Amino acid sequence: MGSAMTTQFQLNLMPERRVCTVSELTGKIRDLLARNFTDIWVEGEISNCREAQSGHIYCTLKDDRAQVRCVCFKNQLRLMKFRPEDGLHVTVRGSISIYEARGEYQIYVENIEPVGLGALQLAFDQLKKRLEAEGLFAAERKKPLPLLPRCIGLITSPSGAAVRDVVRILRRRFHNVHLTLYPVRVQGEGAASEIVRAVQFFNRKQTVDVLILARGGGSLEDLWPFNEEALARAIAASTIPVLSGIGHETDFTIADFVADVRASTPSAAAELVVQTRREFDKRISELRGALAEQIRYRILVLSRRIHEFAGRRGFRRPLDLLRQQRQRADEMTSRLARGLHASLEQSRKRFTSAHLCIVSFDFRMKIAALRLRLEKRSIELGARAERLLWALRERMDRLRLQLEERSPLRVLERGYAIATDAAGNVLRDADQVALGDTIAIQLHRGRLTTEVKKKE
Repeated sequence: MGSAMTTQFQLNLMPERRVCTVSELTGKIRDLLARNFTDIWVEGEISNCREAQSGHIYCTLKDDRAQVRCVCFKNQLRLMKFRPEDGLHVTVRGSISIYEARGEYQIYVENIEPVGLGALQLAFDQLKKRLEAEGLFAAERKKPLPLLPRCIGLITSPSGAAVRDVVRILRRRFHNVHLTLYPVRVQGEGAASEIVRAVQFFNRKQTVDVLILARGGGSLEDLWPFNEEALARAIAASTIPVLSGIGHETDFTIADFVADVRASTPSAAAELVVQTRREFDKRISELRGALAEQIRYRILVLSRRIHEFAGRRGFRRPLDLLRQQRQRADEMTSRLARGLHASLEQSRKRFTSAHLCIVSFDFRMKIAALRLRLEKRSIELGARAERLLWALRERMDRLRLQLEERSPLRVLERGYAIATDAAGNVLRDADQVALGDTIAIQLHRGRLTTEVKKKE
């Protein structure tokens, strides 16, 4: 009894086994990671970067000894200036959780910062490389600026220094030039969209000959609206030439590379879009002088040709030449009239001869002669056919008589008979049959069947 109590006591001390499913285990790990790794920063190199059809990006963050999977959803990508790609050394911020379908832990990325290079600069380099590969920077697609535009479209901020510089220079160079300002923001969130709408507005209305994008200097962040892809594609699609005057001499934006002409500053853009009155008047004067020189040279050449023609014999005796040409024309007219008269006479004779031949030709006599000839030929053909049939009939009678004379039936008429065995073979020897065989005997009239009783 004491032994039984001890055993029972030992069994109660054993721990209870708790069995959980794979889903329960994965859920517990997920909750553990979610509580302890909610906002972390991880540095590494991006590899195996791919974009799904949904727009989400999946990649691997690695160093020289380990790697971890990362997921960046599309709504987070919209807030980033650059695109993640293989080989970038970055720092990512996010939270760690587990993808229960495969049991893998991964970082859900909320932000990415490049290491050693600013995000804006990286985004600038990426977009520049991609648009250049598409051919948006190619020189052959750029349009020339008009020499003297009647109307200029200006896209800039109405309160900035750029608009005052452009207006001042245009008034000084051509005070009667027409300028249309489309006010936009040139800095901050939403500025790029306003500039795109301005470019599309002028292309839709087609009221200006050239467009100027103008903005004063600033940092890369300040100039960023002019580095947006949407603006670059709007400039490339513009049917109106676009001149960019953005920032200072050393500032370059994506809009500068796509624009048809790039000016270093807004003032330089205004100077490029129109020439000075003095330069234009000078050009007109040069063209006028060149044209007058060409006219004088042409008049001199034509005068020399006139003098050369005047020295020829034809110009010395024009009346005699005219009379000779008239006389030659009369001779040619007479010769042509005689030729036409002779040709008409010859045609008339040929017509008369043909008419006489037709009148003298009697169709009835011709038809009667042909009918007699046909009847004669028909009689001759009938006679020949009758003779041929008679000859064939005689020959057939001769052959029939020969066949009858040689027929075996004639032999049977003289009392002979033909004996055959049961298989129908003609018997020529008594040894061909045995006693008891049935044989058939063919007479001239009738047929006998008998059995062999005796052989001799």
